[in-house]
Amino acid sequence: MCVALQIGYAGRVTDVRDVTPDAAPHVHDDAATLVELLHATLRGLRRDAAALGDPLTPGQARLLRVLAHADGPLRAVDLAARLDVAPRSVTTKVDQAEGDGYVRRLPDPHDRRARLVELTDAGRAALARVWAERRQGAAARLARLEPAEREELLRMLRVVSGEADDAAAAADAAAADDAAR
Repeated sequence: MCVALQIGYAGRVTDVRDVTPDAAPHVHDDAATLVELLHATLRGLRRDAAALGDPLTPGQARLLRVLAHADGPLRAVDLAARLDVAPRSVTTKVDQAEGDGYVRRLPDPHDRRARLVELTDAGRAALARVWAERRQGAAARLARLEPAEREELLRMLRVVSGEADDAAAAADAAAADDAAR
């Protein structure tokens, strides 16, 4: 028998017994709920985008976003690291994006054996179109909340995702203290 302790939100500890895919396919705790809700939200956003004719898969859009935020062309190995995938997975994604005209490969001036991947104008346009479509779906979901609830949700997601830096966290804490007074 496998016994595991799961530490959930606010330090709550759940004793999970027989945690195997067959024995306990659905563990219900705060961590599982977070994952389920995030997946449901993302599925809804993707469904909305697909209904608008979004031709990019989430993985393709992510590849283009990473390239758009880079300071210049990236080597495939660096692109794989930023995407947190195996380098061989990037090759397939880049091949498809290149075939669609969204990226181009360039020689690496520092290494004759390596190639750089660069976003094309068509890739930037596709990314802008997809972002506008996905942004509409996200805005519609956020519109269900009051302004203060939206701020709090986004603040908490920054904390949970690890994206909140020290300055933002300090500013959020000060704002929460002011609101509590």
